[in-house]
Amino acid sequence: MNTKNNRLSTFLGEYGAFIALLLLVLVLSVISPEFRQPGNLLNLLRQASFNGLIAFGMTCVILSDGIDLSVGSTFALSAIVCAEMIMMGMPALIAILGALLVGTLLGLISGLLVTKGRLQPFIATLITMTAYRGLAMILTDGKPISRLAENAASGSFLFKALGKGNVVSDLIPSVKIPIPAIILLGSFAVFYFILNYTTYGRRIYATGSNAKCATLVGVNVSRIKISVYAISGFMSALAGLMMISRVNSAQPNLGSGYELDAIAAVALGGTSMSGGRGKIAGTVAGVLIIAVLNNGLNILGVTSYYQDVIKALVILVAVLSDRKR
Repeated sequence: MNTKNNRLSTFLGEYGAFIALLLLVLVLSVISPEFRQPGNLLNLLRQASFNGLIAFGMTCVILSDGIDLSVGSTFALSAIVCAEMIMMGMPALIAILGALLVGTLLGLISGLLVTKGRLQPFIATLITMTAYRGLAMILTDGKPISRLAENAASGSFLFKALGKGNVVSDLIPSVKIPIPAIILLGSFAVFYFILNYTTYGRRIYATGSNAKCATLVGVNVSRIKISVYAISGFMSALAGLMMISRVNSAQPNLGSGYELDAIAAVALGGTSMSGGRGKIAGTVAGVLIIAVLNNGLNILGVTSYYQDVIKALVILVAVLSDRKR
């Protein structure tokens, strides 16, 4: 009996998120015909890409036994840096690269506070979350920056494509695959390879499992932790660039609450909140669960207030399940 229970627990730990996703999609498809329309499903993928990119970076941080509450603020500040550079007349490509660099540096600062400053990840990233949001407000004076694509000196096509672009399928010409979804898929492939087939990936797992043992076998734990926060900052910045491309404006309150969605996706995907255990594929399932929940609840007319409560309960269930395993 114990063997069967262990097998069931292992199976649910591995595939529970995918089973939950499938059941959720089936239920919403039955309840709402609008949900299963191809146009809505493609729009759902576009929406999921923003949280997905942030969640990939968050997965690396949590695997290393950390947490990053500053992803939403990094998302906003990086996007505003890009918008300001565009409004100054810089080419879109330079603005995009500059914003990605800024996002990486912002993540690096969080990593240094955790390692060199020896602050708890929660406290360190709470500080940077507040500081970065304040800087976003200062740079914009609390006002949105609009008409970005029209003001791009050159490369406006690249900027527009980042968030609004589509690729026509050769198999089904009527289906236009969103470029953000393609970026999400490409990012997943990169993270899957790094975490499963590289020494660096194994060192992330080792750091999260037991930092002291990892140090004894030659892993530079501080360097690993700094790098995962830098990766988280880069991915948040990339998501922010895609967002301002989509809405053609940058606002200082962009990304508010996105840390909750990212943590929820990682927890739902089966990654242990204490580090050292989890898979990037599970994070994809978690991201899609959050996106399907948001999309389905919007279609059903459920207000955003109830959606926040539901997401909080989802995180609670995922964390309790992890502790039980």
